[in-house]
Amino acid sequence: MKLLSKLTQRLCLPLLMIMVSSGTSYADENTTYMPFVLAEDASQSLADATNTVTGKLKKAGFTIAGQYSPYKNTTILVITNDALKSAAGQSELGGFGAAQRVTLSQVGDKVQISFTNPVYMSHVYRMKQDLSNIESQLSTALGNQKVYGPEEGLTKDDLRDYQYKWLMPYFTDPVELASYASQELALKKVNALLNEKGTDVNKVYQIDIPGKKETVIGVSMTGTKENECSGDEYIMSRIDFKEIKSAGHLPYEIVISDGTVYSLPAEFRIAINFPDLSMMGDNSFMSIMCAPKSIVAALTGAVGGDLNAEEDDM
Repeated sequence: MKLLSKLTQRLCLPLLMIMVSSGTSYADENTTYMPFVLAEDASQSLADATNTVTGKLKKAGFTIAGQYSPYKNTTILVITNDALKSAAGQSELGGFGAAQRVTLSQVGDKVQISFTNPVYMSHVYRMKQDLSNIESQLSTALGNQKVYGPEEGLTKDDLRDYQYKWLMPYFTDPVELASYASQELALKKVNALLNEKGTDVNKVYQIDIPGKKETVIGVSMTGTKENECSGDEYIMSRIDFKEIKSAGHLPYEIVISDGTVYSLPAEFRIAINFPDLSMMGDNSFMSIMCAPKSIVAALTGAVGGDLNAEEDDM
C-alpha cells in the first residue's frame, strides 16, 4: 500500500502542478485592468492635499518631474523614479511609459487623489516589465480604494494590441512631428521652442531615458482663439464627465528618440484612457472630432516641424 501511495503521488504531483500552472496562466490571460486608481477622497483644500501628496511621493522614493494645473480645481503631478526610467529604457519608444501621473481633483468638498495604473500603462506601451512594483509603491504611499475608468476593464492582450476601432491607429503608429540631425540638436531646438513665452504649447516636464538616446517631454496645451480644439481644457470638458475624474490623461507627451520627435495619434492616446468613450452623441469622440488634427498641428509647430507637410498629409 505504501508503494502504491508513493506511486500515486509521483503520478499525481506533476499533473497537479500542470493544472495549477494552467490555471494561473488562464487567470493571467483573463485578468482585466483599469487605467486609473482612486487612492483617497481627502478632506483638505486642494493646496494642502497637493503638499501632503507631494511629501508622501518623495518619501516613497519618487521624483516630481513636473507639476501643472490644466484647468480650475485640478493639479497634476508627473512622477518617475529609477525603476520607471530603467523599464522605459528596455522597450522601443518606452519613453511614453517613463512617467506616471498623480492627480488631485476638487469635487465638492473633497479632493479626489488618483494615479494612473502603472500595470495598465505598461501593457498599453508594450513594455517588457509590467510595473506592478510601481503600482504597489504608489498604493502603499497614497492608498488604493479602487480602480476605475471604463465600465469593463481590458485584458493584457487587449491592451498590448489596443485599437479603438477598426482602421484606427495602434501604439506602433506614432506620428513623426519633426526630425533633426542628432538627439542633442533635437533637444536643444525643441526645448528652446517650448520655453518661448506666449505660445499655446509649453513644457511641463522632461525625463531622459538611461542607456539610450531618448527623452520624453510632457506638454500643456491651451489651444488658440483660432483653434481651441487642441486645448487640454477644451478636450477634457467634453470627455471627462464621470463622477470620478480621469485627469491623469494629461499631460500629453512627445518622445524624442535618436533625433526624431514623435507623438501618439490622438485616436490612440485619448482612447487608451477613455476606452469606453462612444463614437457618437454627447460626451463622445464626435464632440472632439477636431482634436486629432489640431493636436498634431499644435505639436508639430511647437517642436519645429513642417506644418505644410502636416497639412499635405491631412
